[in-house]
Amino acid sequence: MDKYLKASKFINYDHPSVQSKASELARGLHSDVDIAKNCFEFVRDEIKHSMDFKLNPVTCIASDVLKFGTGYCYAKSHLLAALLRYNNIPTGLCYQRLTITDKPPFCIHGLNTIYLKKYGWYRVDARGNKLGVDAYFEPPLEKLAFPIITVGEADIAGIWSDPMPEVVNVLTRFNRYDEVAANLPDIIFDQPPTEY
Repeated sequence: MDKYLKASKFINYDHPSVQSKASELARGLHSDVDIAKNCFEFVRDEIKHSMDFKLNPVTCIASDVLKFGTGYCYAKSHLLAALLRYNNIPTGLCYQRLTITDKPPFCIHGLNTIYLKKYGWYRVDARGNKLGVDAYFEPPLEKLAFPIITVGEADIAGIWSDPMPEVVNVLTRFNRYDEVAANLPDIIFDQPPTEY
């Protein structure tokens, strides 16, 4: 579990602002489920999705997501991982390959999986709710933002301790939300993707 508890360049819970917010969100709570839910709901509801709200700057590092209060799904997952790891809750990154409008092209979507003592690994999606998107935290029930519907969409197998390079490349190459929207990362599979 060590790799899902470590601080890193993008999941930088060693930053004082992340530590302060993580401590605040855990204050008075004793179970990993309660802490995880509070952190999840903070990121889902208080950090604005860059595209939904048409906000700059483009963020990638957890402390920047917190500072500017905005991020794409990937960046929001980095902040959630940082908040939870600081509270000693193992948290990984996971990904889906989705369409934007139920037909190609495809893009990667970022979310988290959290290790809860009572339930094991549990996926959550803090991208932010809106009309047609209703993700919430109610283990063991998994309620993500987007179901897999279209041929070619998939839950990408694996739990990542650090962000996918394709994600980091897009978030660090562009400065504006609309530039990211026009260049959303995707991966091409050598063989059909496996289920989560």
